[in-house]
Amino acid sequence: MTHRLLHIEASPRREASLSTALAVRFIDCARAQTDDLEVDRLDVWAEPLPDLDGALLSAKYAVLAGRGLDGAEALAWGQVAALVDRLEGADSLLISTPMWNFGIPYRLKHWIDLVTQPGLSFTFDPETGYRPLLTPRPATVLLTSAGDYADGPSWGRPNLAGPYLHEALRFIGVGTPDIVLAGPTAGGPDARAAAQAAASERIRDLIDARRRVA
Repeated sequence: MTHRLLHIEASPRREASLSTALAVRFIDCARAQTDDLEVDRLDVWAEPLPDLDGALLSAKYAVLAGRGLDGAEALAWGQVAALVDRLEGADSLLISTPMWNFGIPYRLKHWIDLVTQPGLSFTFDPETGYRPLLTPRPATVLLTSAGDYADGPSWGRPNLAGPYLHEALRFIGVGTPDIVLAGPTAGGPDARAAAQAAASERIRDLIDARRRVA
């Protein structure tokens, strides 16, 4: 049976990116463990993600108000629904991203804002609160950073990216992601090589553990 992996690639550096290199490592390890792995790659820098304004924003508030959508709103909402369907149709999720200014690249935040929509990925009831609508699945975040955040803040700098992605994916129902930290990417070559090796080993162990549970 085909296993569909949705890979959200958030680094614009392509070949020079450690997060992308680790994603290749993850996919190679997964292929070795899965008979039929299909990778759906969504590069947030190349994907024509719709702007969250105009008809799309109007459609969102129409959904919240329980109002029907007009033609432009329905067309815009359909674009978002297609992104949510693409996520929901995946058997597992992989996000590879660098840390930017303690958080995530704005294009990755854009994708998350688009797939986090009422009636599509979550719902709200005044009596019971928010409820996710997506199906839980294995999710992995490969998070690279200039500093070393393995034991907490790096020289006083916080890691806001990991906790944010943890909560954002949990909120819509994807589940709790396994977050693989890789840093430092700045500094001497020995430190960078050690960070990459440690992250690669963590990836291998993570995939092995999932195979034993499956």
